[in-house]
Amino acid sequence: MNRSYWLLRGLKFILFGALFIAAAGFLTMNLWNWLVPALFNGPFITFWQTLGLLLLSRILFGGWGRGNRRGAWARRQRMWKQKMDSRMACLTPEEQEKFRQKMQGACSGHPWMARRSPESSSSASS
Repeated sequence: MNRSYWLLRGLKFILFGALFIAAAGFLTMNLWNWLVPALFNGPFITFWQTLGLLLLSRILFGGWGRGNRRGAWARRQRMWKQKMDSRMACLTPEEQEKFRQKMQGACSGHPWMARRSPESSSSASS
């Protein structure tokens, strides 16, 4: 793909990002200025104060995107591995090897399939 396509795509991304931030800011500012002064006798806020408030709430409560979900992903991955280990424990070694070979053909050999194989653990320790 040519360079102008990527430049146009990047500019479009920046434009839509700026429009989204502006829309979220104006929506939050209008809701704040409509509700907070009437309900709590709080102050009216400007657009820039609203963006600062959104940024502060994102830092305090939301984290920075996918980084805060890393723990949840690790927990799901651990639970999935435990579930697979418990299912594999119920199989005989021949059934385990048959399952591993079947999955290697379907999933192109993920690392979890190679671990705890009796042959590989005895050869690795030698």
